[in-house]
Amino acid sequence: MTQAQEITGSWHGTIEVQGTEMPLVFNISEEEGTLSATMDSPSQGATGIPMDETTFADDQLTVVFKQAGIKYVGKTAGEKMEGTFFQGGMELPLNLEKKEKKIPGNPTLVSSEDELLSLASLDEGDYRYKVEDYFARPKASTFRFSPDGKYMSYREKDDNGKRHIMVKEIASGEVKRAIEEKEELVRGYGWISNNRLVYAMDKGGDENYHIYAVDLDGSNLKDLTPFDGVQAQFTELLKEDKDHIIVSMNKNNAQVFEPYKVNVTTGELKQLFSNEDPANPIVGYNFDKDGNLKAYTKIRDGVEQDLFYEDGNGGYTLVKSLNWKDSFSILDFNYASDNPNDAYMISNLDNDKAEVILYDLKEDKILKKVFSNDKYDVQNLGISRKRGYEMDYFQYEGEKTEIVPVSEFYTQFHNKIVSRFPGKQYTIADFTDEEDQFLIFLQSDKLYGEYYSYNQKTDDFTFLYNLMPQLKEGDMSEMRPITFTSRDGLTLHGYITLPKAALAGEKVPLIVNPHGGPQGIRDSWGFNPESQLFASRGYATLQVNFRISGGYGKQFLESGFKQIGRKAMDDVEDGVKYVIDQGWIDADKVAIYGGSHGGYAVLRGLTKTPDLYACGVDYVGVSNLFTFMETIPPYWKPYLKIIKEIWYDEDVPEEKKIMEEVSPVYQIDKIKKPLFVVQGANDPRVNIDESDQIVSALRGKGYDVPYMVKYDEGHGFGKEENRIELYKAMMGFYAKHLGKQEIPTPLKD
Repeated sequence: MTQAQEITGSWHGTIEVQGTEMPLVFNISEEEGTLSATMDSPSQGATGIPMDETTFADDQLTVVFKQAGIKYVGKTAGEKMEGTFFQGGMELPLNLEKKEKKIPGNPTLVSSEDELLSLASLDEGDYRYKVEDYFARPKASTFRFSPDGKYMSYREKDDNGKRHIMVKEIASGEVKRAIEEKEELVRGYGWISNNRLVYAMDKGGDENYHIYAVDLDGSNLKDLTPFDGVQAQFTELLKEDKDHIIVSMNKNNAQVFEPYKVNVTTGELKQLFSNEDPANPIVGYNFDKDGNLKAYTKIRDGVEQDLFYEDGNGGYTLVKSLNWKDSFSILDFNYASDNPNDAYMISNLDNDKAEVILYDLKEDKILKKVFSNDKYDVQNLGISRKRGYEMDYFQYEGEKTEIVPVSEFYTQFHNKIVSRFPGKQYTIADFTDEEDQFLIFLQSDKLYGEYYSYNQKTDDFTFLYNLMPQLKEGDMSEMRPITFTSRDGLTLHGYITLPKAALAGEKVPLIVNPHGGPQGIRDSWGFNPESQLFASRGYATLQVNFRISGGYGKQFLESGFKQIGRKAMDDVEDGVKYVIDQGWIDADKVAIYGGSHGGYAVLRGLTKTPDLYACGVDYVGVSNLFTFMETIPPYWKPYLKIIKEIWYDEDVPEEKKIMEEVSPVYQIDKIKKPLFVVQGANDPRVNIDESDQIVSALRGKGYDVPYMVKYDEGHGFGKEENRIELYKAMMGFYAKHLGKQEIPTPLKD
């Protein structure tokens, strides 16, 4: 046996730092004679951290991680190793023992690649479009202007599916790669200044994001938050200070986040405030345009919220005590006012629907009610920095997204867009600091998305890019808003996407798709690649905004508390009955599919109404409410009381009984229809054990349950190849269990 083979494996040990024991694991592997290593820090939730150098000679292992200043040197003796861990001037003894590497979940349950390929092969047909046409990433996407408008950045996909961030000088047309996407996905990016960009990246979907900055030509790359097992979040991109951004991190305590001002060139960090009471933590910070902390919101006793505002003397005074169910949050400060304490707030304190009010935070009083809608919550507003912070528009979501223009400029601009692009929804994807160039993103239920630029000086719209030119609008299916009444009298809204066969009078199979969340989330009108793929195979898709969904007011939201898996599921079932009654649907061929809470709804649907559904697809779904609440990530723990008020509290005997009733794993005997389960191994929200439990229980009954697990994914699949594999297997599963349809076979182009 060579020395390299002797050292490969998983080496476990514990260091003691300031009285706290911290487990560490080095995973050593060898390929073609070259060693590599990753490090796990289980107590920090960090796994698979790649090391820079790994050498083994004369029974001595040396591992180096330059970025964090970490080095380990150890001497082996069989299955044990004695050594020293070096970091930041510390030298700590670290003895390791070789153990079998722990893979998340139970890998023996996972279906083989051949089994999943066999399932995918059942999606037979001379279809016009392939799965890849809907789920391959666009060749280019996420266009952005530099603040001065001299450059345009965008994602560009290479032949290996990696999506790099490119920067094009508009005048010359010269293009350079600013950010290279390697093994890990670039989760989001933006401009900080005219020559520097910022982006976020985690490891394998674990959601412990690092924030990086880089020059537009790809030089001077800097990890601004180089801390393992820590989640960093964008808080503010400071328009008035191009050298700094504000991020929040749970660096000092995994359960709470604190704000830091970060120099985007040097990486110098300055902590701006301390979140010192994990039992009553700060959960939101409000900074002004200059980066000053003006206000913050604390949770009190797990379910109350207190809003504090600056007192002018370096301290903060309690302004408002609220229940967590209340909406009262700062949208933006009113910089057009001479009063520095004016702010635009979203509030539902005096109204069932969230509305925009102008509020004096110092005096704790409403100055005026600015905008509301009698049916829907107001979501947002637009303010022009260039034009003296003039109010431009308000936004809310009804059946579709509605924009209500206010200023003279924006009214004219809005009217130009809607007349130029009738039938489309638009968003302003970006604009320059001078507000003379705009990026407009257009979409509809049949259009995946197109970018146009608008030059205010020339009053011209210029076509930039069609994200999915292969998907012809005329071939896509209509997403139709629907409204119906629940069995207990609630007005419910949703959407039905109908394949052309249904519009021609044929009854087609239905895929019911409950949304995730569930609280405060809703389904929306627009292009949905899942629904369009399903329609291309002859399936309709139903999306119900059941009670607890967001956007319909406080009363509707709260009507779903303590009703997850019960009345919320009744609403979904009532939606199924409604679309069947319209004559569109074959009642014997109804499937249910969803992710996260939607995955839970799949399992609950198959146990609650086992005769309603022909089959189900559970994607990162909860199966056991008890274990779900035990395995939430540490930064969710301050919200645990709120989660229990929304879901259920096992410490209340009646609610514990309900939890058993609505936890699918306890009702396994009621499942009698085929199920396909999909899970990301690194999911920090819905632990892989949730899926393992349901697969193991059903397999124990002799059921054939296909189970797809991706070990480089978290809460949902982010990598293109994994997403395509998922939908191919899903379409084969539907073909198998919803049956072939007597519908015209689409022709190929």
